[in-house]
Amino acid sequence: MGVTGRRRLWRRTLLLWAALVVVAGGLTLWLQDSAEPPGPYGWEESSPTPSLPEGWESACAGATPDEKGRTLCFFRTR
Repeated sequence: MGVTGRRRLWRRTLLLWAALVVVAGGLTLWLQDSAEPPGPYGWEESSPTPSLPEGWESACAGATPDEKGRTLCFFRTR
């Protein structure tokens, strides 16, 4: 095999590799789009709201409400 044959083989190998990369990239995008859940909010996962600990009413009894009647109370449990 001469120098020309090696170059031709190298070019064909490079073109085959480039074609495979393009096909694999397109296939990846196509499969990724088909796996998305329907709707704009389908990916969100929600968990139930945690319950308040016992005694929270007495811990927040001294909190002063704001002008709209809302009260902010912080407490820490272990």
